[in-house]
Amino acid sequence: MVALSLCDRAASPSVSKESESAAAVLGKKIFSDPSLSRSGRMSCATCHSPAHAYGPPNGLAVQLGGPALDRQGARAVPSLRYVLNRTPLWNKTYIENEAERLREGQEPPVGGFGWDGRFQSLHDQATFPFMATNEMANTSPEEVAAKLERAAYADEFRHVFGAKIFVDPAQAYAQALVALERFELEDASLHPYTSKYDDYLDGKVQLTEQERRGLALFDDPRKGNCATCHLDRKGANGSHPLFTDYQFEALGVPRNLEIAANAGQDYFDMGLCGPLRADQAGQPKFCGLFKTPTLRNVATRTVFFHNGRFHTLKEALRFYVRRDTNPDLWYPASAKFDDLPPTLRGNVDIIDQPLTLKQGDAPAWNDAEIDDVIAFLQTLNDRDAAAN
Repeated sequence: MVALSLCDRAASPSVSKESESAAAVLGKKIFSDPSLSRSGRMSCATCHSPAHAYGPPNGLAVQLGGPALDRQGARAVPSLRYVLNRTPLWNKTYIENEAERLREGQEPPVGGFGWDGRFQSLHDQATFPFMATNEMANTSPEEVAAKLERAAYADEFRHVFGAKIFVDPAQAYAQALVALERFELEDASLHPYTSKYDDYLDGKVQLTEQERRGLALFDDPRKGNCATCHLDRKGANGSHPLFTDYQFEALGVPRNLEIAANAGQDYFDMGLCGPLRADQAGQPKFCGLFKTPTLRNVATRTVFFHNGRFHTLKEALRFYVRRDTNPDLWYPASAKFDDLPPTLRGNVDIIDQPLTLKQGDAPAWNDAEIDDVIAFLQTLNDRDAAAN
């Protein structure tokens, strides 16, 4: 179902340094340049730290940006590692046969970049942080182009895109976005495949007994059922799995009051239907759906889910298996799924295991089994990924 890009590779899809384009080499410098922000202290790498698998370098629910680095972002920072060069275009499959549609339900949307999939290309996505008032906070493409013209790599920029590139600021800005895209697609550090699990798939190592138990719990459709969305087997072409199906899901993650905007009773982040994405606002069935993230390097993180509600992996997994058996642990007594308006809480998944359980049932995993799953997830850490 997922269309692979031309940048994809089979068993070991990294790109060698020698094969990187000049635009990609330049894009890496742009990615790490804080002078391109209004504050002069924030680059793409500030939030997407290369040392932390291109995810956040700390456990803040959302990162801080803006002219004085004091404005909260809207959502938790996802990792950029792995998924970029295999992300399908945003699409919705419509089942025409009414009987089949009633029997199987409508398939969720797939693909696009960002938590809500609203960007169809990486160069389009890169525009958002450059201009967002709570991120790099530039006011126009011309402002970014002027900063690029003053950058230490300006001559390199001219060499790649033409001696007169800065005569047209809009074109210079557009080419900077292209350079970022090429870096994100080509640089081997974005998809190194150096985890223990990659070595296991290639027959180079064996998993420990605890790691094997965790993998079995992860795969078991009667227990965690995780591999349904976080695919963990090689592709037909031998490609290593990315632990996401790129589909969208409403998990009913509890409201996070660490995000200042959530203090407003009328404010809700509803994923596909707003507030950041506008074109699906007329599709209430999509409200509360966010894209399934990769689980690679997840055990190095200390912030989980789109709103950063949980700060340990064990806490996040405990929520997943006890959301319905012990809802009092997560929600106010009268407001289960409290991060959606009452009329839209029916969008939350209650049909896939283990989200079918009821209050008072035994959770799908006990604490010892959660520890086993964590041991397995730690095998997805790349060798260079630092823990927060």
